[in-house]
Amino acid sequence: MVMSERLTDDALAAKLVGGLRPTRVELREYDPAWPARYEACAAQLRTILGDRARLIEHIGSTSVPGLVAKPVIDIVAGIDAPDDEPAYVPELEAAGYVVRVREPEHRCLRLERTDGPVNLHCYPPDHLEVRRYLVFRDRLRADAADRARYAAVKRELARHEWRDINYYAEAKWPVIREILGNAGWTE
Repeated sequence: MVMSERLTDDALAAKLVGGLRPTRVELREYDPAWPARYEACAAQLRTILGDRARLIEHIGSTSVPGLVAKPVIDIVAGIDAPDDEPAYVPELEAAGYVVRVREPEHRCLRLERTDGPVNLHCYPPDHLEVRRYLVFRDRLRADAADRARYAAVKRELARHEWRDINYYAEAKWPVIREILGNAGWTE
């Protein structure tokens, strides 16, 4: 979800399908099997979505070699009109995906797999969030100091319990902004 303003339980409840889910973040050291998990999911998504997916990219910490991560494969798909759920969501649901977030120009769907969960973020392909995800991922892949700084923050935050995973994500924003700035990102 876009983290442009401070989260509240009410604001989250309006966007989350199924409500808030208290959580404790469990991090794992980088697993070299994560890229293969992504590739398998991406191939399935290409089959399901065809030309409707103008972009499919591995994002999040599992996309960064050497980075500690929740063992969840995060994928962003560029869909021209993500708000038009009848155009693509039924086929994703038939494959086991469940809509978890509904907000303008963004849907997040979750797939529970035996080898670990997948989060699929659907945005228009040229959306600001898509560009931000890719710039952030590429910076972490390229810069060991930023990768280590981000890992340290994640480890510290994982020591806490969260009313919802989105609060954990929000707590990472100061270091994310700093790393994006190091990559030359301006909003």
